[in-house]
Amino acid sequence: MDKRIHNKKYLEVYRKELRKNLTSAEAYLWKQLQQRKLDGKKFRRQHSIENYITDFYCPEQRLIIELDGQVHFNPTSQENDKNRTKRLEELGFKVIRFENKMVFDNLQSVLQEIKNNFK
Repeated sequence: MDKRIHNKKYLEVYRKELRKNLTSAEAYLWKQLQQRKLDGKKFRRQHSIENYITDFYCPEQRLIIELDGQVHFNPTSQENDKNRTKRLEELGFKVIRFENKMVFDNLQSVLQEIKNNFK
């Protein structure tokens, strides 16, 4: 059994595809996170943990940031998101979520919330 939980090979093609096709909210937030712009912390885009591909991941903080667009606003997606968050938290990660709209309307508060979750 593969003990590795990060960036499993079979998800590589999906991760690359997602990185090439960021949502507008992901691209906007990524500009603030890339190249250690936020408190010198390293973030990765579309990093996979087990079978989940996270939007953003800070290894040093074990912090996952998820952005939710319209596709997340239905009972099935919300249940999946809840289960996904629960599993990632069981593995020792902290997961924070923002609606895409918040990234555009309140970028500074989103960045502050991310910082507030640094250890």
